[in-house]
Amino acid sequence: MPKIKTHKATQKRFKVTGKNKLTQRKSGQNHFNARDTGNATRSKRRDITTTGTLDRTIKQLINN
Repeated sequence: MPKIKTHKATQKRFKVTGKNKLTQRKSGQNHFNARDTGNATRSKRRDITTTGTLDRTIKQLINN
């Protein structure tokens, strides 16, 4: 059986932490940020953990 190739776009968007959780960058940071409130701007600086439904699929795509 051949190896599964790494999906490079997924590998760039998600990172596996030391405790085997997946983190990703919060969406909506590219443009139109001046209209956001201060709380929204500050919350976009943090990375978020992914939901459990897609964890298995994403980990298969990035070969971890």
